[in-house]
Amino acid sequence: MLMKILIVDDEKTIRDSLQLVLSEEGYQTQTSSDGFEALEIIKNELIDVVITDIKMPNLDGMELLNQASKISPDTFFIVMTAYASVNSAIEALRNGAYDYLIKPIEFDEILVRIKRLYNYRKLSQENKSLRQHISSGKGYQDIIGESDAIKKVFKLINQVAQTNSNILITGKSGTGKELVAKAIHYNSNKKDNIILPVNCGAISENLIESELFGHKKGAFTGAVEDKAGLFKVADGGTLFLDEIGDLPLNMQVKLLRAIEDKKFIPVGGIKPVSSDVRIIAATNQNLYEKTLSGDFREDLFYRLNVIEIALPSLNERKDDIPLLVNHFVEKYCNEMGKKILRVDTEATKALINYSWRGGVRELENVIERAVIFASDDTIQMSNLTDYIQNDFNSQKFPDSLKDAIKNFEREHIASVIKNHNYSKEEAAKVLSIGLSSLYRKIEELDIPSKPNEDNY
Repeated sequence: MLMKILIVDDEKTIRDSLQLVLSEEGYQTQTSSDGFEALEIIKNELIDVVITDIKMPNLDGMELLNQASKISPDTFFIVMTAYASVNSAIEALRNGAYDYLIKPIEFDEILVRIKRLYNYRKLSQENKSLRQHISSGKGYQDIIGESDAIKKVFKLINQVAQTNSNILITGKSGTGKELVAKAIHYNSNKKDNIILPVNCGAISENLIESELFGHKKGAFTGAVEDKAGLFKVADGGTLFLDEIGDLPLNMQVKLLRAIEDKKFIPVGGIKPVSSDVRIIAATNQNLYEKTLSGDFREDLFYRLNVIEIALPSLNERKDDIPLLVNHFVEKYCNEMGKKILRVDTEATKALINYSWRGGVRELENVIERAVIFASDDTIQMSNLTDYIQNDFNSQKFPDSLKDAIKNFEREHIASVIKNHNYSKEEAAKVLSIGLSSLYRKIEELDIPSKPNEDNY
């Protein structure tokens, strides 16, 4: 979402011309002819940037800056002044202004300054978020859920974060593998250093060695200077190797050596380079099966799989769907400037009952679309994608309450058993019923109790 800019100047011509130029670039703009009026706007609205003249009657730009900084410290100021009063602009910079402009204003120049400010502000917000992650010691605020399956993941994160062991995160696409990797990093003793995500499947085979380990000048055509590899860039931090199953076999040998020796040789180099990084790898493939077929090195698999965190699919934690829906509605309302208070019952039911092949990522896309098309403060069935509507309409829901409850009970018990690897003892504990009662329910409701019986 682009920034909201307040233009403050007692000259109408300047106000109107700046508003026209900035609005055409897509910025949200507002104007004020008076410092007192501008201060009231800042008190009552979220203003990202104030462009203000310094010399104005009543409350001048300098005093506006001083008072506004106490009310809204995250608002950036750009001050405008005549060439003869440039000392005033320098004083404003000392008092917290981000930048200044000399009148008469060059429109191309102000667009460049605003773009620079936008990039600076974005970086500043990212750094602030990073500091909050580090200082809070949590790092997994973005992992939404309260189901038993996701609580198990939280527990594992807390248990393994403070170790230096390598970790393999497994799960289908859209289960949040990178979020879990970041949560582990921000809870670890390496949290003050970088976590660097690398998609092993997105880098071509002839470039991946150079990307991981760097190269020396002249090592190959186009190597015009030395380049540090990702292992060196992440030194002291965490390297997140996503889609590790796509790594070519010849690179698997070199990766194994780098992990074991904590050293590597750049392409075209002769001297080993040291790097102390923690490796967190992730895959949506069955790496063990790939070792049996010879497509993945067994020694590398066991080196990476010191600790495995298996992430549940969204279909295995349907209790979390209402929480995730609320989270994504809030996220996209903030981005689009919309106000949606609720998702109606029928739409919620459709979202819970749908089989999410694309996981949380697919759910997020569906909610983003629904927020766009919602015409009032409620997301309705008609705002969901056609395939979810059609899927819901094709399902047969029993009319009687007794049958509906029985259906839900069957689905819930089956899900809990599956989430606990078909261990009846663990499932009974989670369900807070006796083991004999669970066996009765399995027989009475015809619930799958072994993997080969599972039709879900």
